[in-house]
Formats: sequence, structure tokens, C-alpha cells
Amino acid sequence: MSQLVVNRIDAFRGAVYLPGDEGYEERRKSLNPAVDARPVMVAEAAGRDDVRAAVVAAAARDLPLAVQATGHGTHVPSDGGILLRTSLLDTVEIDPARRVARVGPGARWGQVLAAAAPYGLAPLSGSSPHVGVTGYTLGGGVGWLSRRYGFAADSVLSAEVVTAGGQVVAADPEVHGDLFWALRGGGGNFGVVTSLEFKLYPVAQVHAGIAYFPYEVAGETLARYRDWAATAPDEVSTAVMLTGLPDGRRALGIKAMYAGPPERGRQVLRPLWETAGPALVDEMRTIRYADAAMGGTPARYLDFFDTLPDEVIGTLVATGAHATVEIRHWGGAMAAPGPDAGPVGHRDAPFSVIVDQHSPGLAEALGRHGTGGTFLNFLADRTRVRDAYTPGDHTRLAAVKKAYDPGNVFRLNHNIAPR
Repeated sequence: MSQLVVNRIDAFRGAVYLPGDEGYEERRKSLNPAVDARPVMVAEAAGRDDVRAAVVAAAARDLPLAVQATGHGTHVPSDGGILLRTSLLDTVEIDPARRVARVGPGARWGQVLAAAAPYGLAPLSGSSPHVGVTGYTLGGGVGWLSRRYGFAADSVLSAEVVTAGGQVVAADPEVHGDLFWALRGGGGNFGVVTSLEFKLYPVAQVHAGIAYFPYEVAGETLARYRDWAATAPDEVSTAVMLTGLPDGRRALGIKAMYAGPPERGRQVLRPLWETAGPALVDEMRTIRYADAAMGGTPARYLDFFDTLPDEVIGTLVATGAHATVEIRHWGGAMAAPGPDAGPVGHRDAPFSVIVDQHSPGLAEALGRHGTGGTFLNFLADRTRVRDAYTPGDHTRLAAVKKAYDPGNVFRLNHNIAPR
């Protein structure tokens, strides 16, 4: 089969790696150690035409096609398929007058941050500069400016896409509008995005960082956080962590970013510090947005919550004694999308809870209080894709999938089957 696949990509200009070739082992890997992919070939695209050639080859041989730029979002192994790598297609163009960025499918957030910062502009990036822009955005994209400006998917202006049939189409609100809608939160189900255009925002400096407090104040602080979040301004994004310090002590951490006038950041956060303080370590400071590395927590458990009752807080405090727990405040602009917003689900839930390891009984203890929803960027369980959307949006996504990929060529992902 491998040789047949190669023969179908004669027009492919980039490097091709088959099992046994030097470079195959390195390039087949993702950043998720649980995914040990064994594709029949790894094709490293050198341009858009290579992307099209790989898509055509996969469709012609009825092989699944997986797309990987950085490997951060890889949860399904590309066994028996073609693994198309787009990491070399990492162009970044900034239009400061329009406040717009246009990127290739291999671009990482660090590149966009560096290119936009000289103009005092910022993208709606995630917690790490090493994450790929396109995969993050197609999965919804929640970041530390999202309470003020919305999900990254909400800021997409247009996309160039290679469809399962090998066509190159431009999708925006006026042309291929159904595809444009589905891309903004539906993941990589509908084609390979070869360029993405999105808004930038006038954010040069932020007051951001993390402060650690004694673990003994965790319950009281979470209760205060629950109440404080209800009136927190949209300029501030926060998460409370139950985690460990380098010296082995358990601690409560408050991560925050205030994207208003930096001198007001401390004032907005003061109620949390008054409840939790004094701090063991306080790393909050005014910095360039491009330099703010907020970090993230692997989502072995994730659910959304409409509120955090005392019973939930007690369970989380007990869990945090041995696992990392992150309680994040959502809402703000994420909960107030425009009428043409994409299918990012669970916009109304104000809190999410993430736990970084399996904890026996946790899902059962929290399940009756959570919404049962999930978020595509954080989802590892491929059987729960439907839970990332409203029922109506999932039905519409399946219809768009049928229109653009009826043979489900793009199925090595968080798959939405054609309907």
C-alpha cells in the first residue's frame, strides 16, 4: 500500500517518509505520549499544492488523512493513513492598519505574538507560544483575552481550505458561509486550512501572573472566588489552581490577567488576595502581553459548572491534595457572541473544572452538579465529541460535513460523521 500511495503523490514537492526511512520515527510522533501513530507515510508539505496533492491521494486510495503542525492537538493515531505535516508552512503577515493577521497552517502563537507586538497589537492566543494557531482556533480557542474579546474562533475573518475533493476554496461570511461557520469551532473535520485570517486587538501590556497561597485557605478562597466572579469585569481572566510547589508543599494558586489599565489590576483582584493572603509567592506584574506565559493543565477530567456549590468545593479541595485542579472563570465576551458566531458550545457556563489525572470517584461526585459538556481543544475522549456542542449545532455540523467531506476522509480527529 505504501508504494501505491507514493505513486499517487508524484506532484508532491516536499519530503515523504515511509516506515523504515530515516526521519519517519521522529516525524510520526505527536506531543501526546499516549498516541503512538503508525501512518503508512508522513508527507511534509512544502506548499499549498502539496496539501492538495496529499488530500487527493488519500481520497483516491480511501485512506484517512491526519493533519499535524505542532502535534499539540493530536488525540487519534494516524494508523494506516497519511500523516500530512504542515509545520513548514509557518508564514505570518500582519496588517497593522486593519488590525489583522494572516497565517499559514504551521504558524505558532509565539510567531504571531512577536510579529504583532511592535504595533501594540495582540492575537487571542492560548496559554503557550508553542501551540499551533490553526488547530487551536478551529477547536474554539479559549485564551487569556477571551473574556474581553471572545473565543479565537469568533475573531476569524476568512480561511483558505483544501476540501476532501481537492478543491481550494476561500470561506468567509459571504462565500461558502456554511463552511466558514463550521470551521470556527468544528475542528479539522471539513478540510485542510492552508491560510487563516483573523482579528488582532490593541493590547500591549497586561497585569498578569500567578500567586501562591497556603493550601489551608483553599476552601474559603474558592467560595469567595465563586461570588467574586459573578461581578468581575470582562477585562480580567482568572483561574484558581490547587497544585504543588517545587518544594513539595500543596498550595492554592491564583492565575490572573487583567487587560485593562495595568494600574487597576491589583485593585480588581484585591478581594481574592484579602481572602487568600498573605501570599507565599506573588509573581503578578505588569508585562507585555507577548511575554505573558500563563501555562495550562492537562485535562484528564473536564466539566462545566453553572455554579460551585459547597459540596463541589469540598470535593475539589480533597482532590487537590494529590492532583492538580484548575477552576477557570469563563463568561464575558465568550457568552455574548454575535449572530454569526460559530459552533463553539457551552458559552453560558461560567466555570470549568479540569483535573490533570484520573481520580477514582471524582466524575461521579461532581457529575450531578456539572453540565456534562466539554470543549474541543481540551477533549481527549473521542467518544464525547457530541458533548462539545449544542444538539442543534452538532446536527448542522454533520450536515456541513456531508456537503464537504461525504466520504469522511478527515476522520483521524475529533470526528463528526457526515449526515
